[in-house]
Amino acid sequence: MKLVECVPNFSEGRREEVVNQIVAEITKVPGVKLLDKEMDPDHNRSVITFVAPPEAAVEAAFNATKKAAELIDLNKHRGAHPRIGATDVIPFVPLRDITVEECVELANKLAKRIADELNIPVYLYEEAATRPERKDLAWIRKGEFEGLREAIKTDPLRKPDYGPSEVHPTAGATVVGVRKFLIAYNVNLGTNDLSIAKKIARRVRAKHGGLSAVKALGFELKNRGIVQVSMNLVDFEKSPVYLAFELVRILAERYGVPVIGSEVVGLIPQKALTQVADFYLRLENFKEDQILENKLGYDNPVEEFVTELSLATPTPGGGAASALSLALSYALLSMVAGLTLKSKKYKDYHVSMKKIQEKAYVGIKKALTLMKEDSEAFNEVMAAFKLPKGTSEEKEKRTEAIQNALKKATDVPLVTMERAYETIDLLRELFVHGNKNAISDVGVAALQARSAYDGAKMNVLINISSIKDANFVSQVKSKLERMDKDFYTSIDEIVKGVIESMG
Repeated sequence: MKLVECVPNFSEGRREEVVNQIVAEITKVPGVKLLDKEMDPDHNRSVITFVAPPEAAVEAAFNATKKAAELIDLNKHRGAHPRIGATDVIPFVPLRDITVEECVELANKLAKRIADELNIPVYLYEEAATRPERKDLAWIRKGEFEGLREAIKTDPLRKPDYGPSEVHPTAGATVVGVRKFLIAYNVNLGTNDLSIAKKIARRVRAKHGGLSAVKALGFELKNRGIVQVSMNLVDFEKSPVYLAFELVRILAERYGVPVIGSEVVGLIPQKALTQVADFYLRLENFKEDQILENKLGYDNPVEEFVTELSLATPTPGGGAASALSLALSYALLSMVAGLTLKSKKYKDYHVSMKKIQEKAYVGIKKALTLMKEDSEAFNEVMAAFKLPKGTSEEKEKRTEAIQNALKKATDVPLVTMERAYETIDLLRELFVHGNKNAISDVGVAALQARSAYDGAKMNVLINISSIKDANFVSQVKSKLERMDKDFYTSIDEIVKGVIESMG
């Protein structure tokens, strides 16, 4: 499967509630895996790292940019890090089965959408750059938001690649591009003299004769009363972490200043840390496969879940498997809606398809959560059965705990059933107005929804058979009866219709 890493930087590092809202826009897109969230109050900047299939990465990055434009006002923003936008920079990094050229296409697609739909000017940088000087992010950010506000109107060299020659009044401009894996690495110095950090940064960075793949700036960390040499290692194979650290340390000693620590912002490849260990420990004949973690786990998360499911343990079990079927149903709904949106032939139904896609996004996320919640709920049941029962008081507490746990273990698959029931209207719309080339996928989505419903129902029934609260049991059974008739009739009609439509 094609995977890209996306590392958007936002001009907000102090209000966590704002950053969390932006992150929520990223994680609501199916296929996105959030890897890291870093906030720096001195820089007043956040760095979010996620991986996703190409289309999902573009969707998530756009959602985040839109939300940041709503929540961040650059006229009020102050921080140590240079910036031109609320969403300052969005780099794509090819991770698996995808080329740099394909990522450049993604960058252009995202840039155009940001410009067209949000009216934010966008510059392309690094591998996506349209001009040699724009490969350098620092060149694009020259003058920052305040300087660009005027320059973009009059200087032809500052004309954006997409969008108006005028910054957005509050969100500024955004830079989108493609690069190799970058390590954001900072070295903190035991002084508050900013001029020293700036002098060292100048000597370290490539453009002034330093390390060939390093960009560096000197910053003041006012909260800590120290200064920092902040570096981007744009190719850690050419300029490894240990070499950057050692050069900063040697230069700092010339000024009589100690290095008091260093930090990695965001993520770092394991190989980069192996290089550090190899250098400082002077390891002989060391190989990557000597690292324990490299011998563990699975490359495929589906394989990992199926393997765990196959073990002779109570969890995960049928409830989690049913929730997975629900996730697959919603994923197929999203796919068919997306294929319909791509075709001009179905343009009259694009609004309804977009709504289906949005509902499917929510459905997938909920289904994946239910997979985890089902196992957790049953673990609580088992834990309740293990409570002591030596005294009458202990027996009473144990019985109450078991009953409460059983109710919770009933509620989770009941939600799975309800979510499966909610697919009916979406399935009908796709069956009638969806892309006919994907009609079989509508049928499979219906079958997956039925599998989720039936599997979850079995879990509900086995749990309520041990629940003593007659009122609770009656309410659950009534809900099942209300849903059953409509659900089975509707799913059967859709499946039959799909099969008949294929001749």
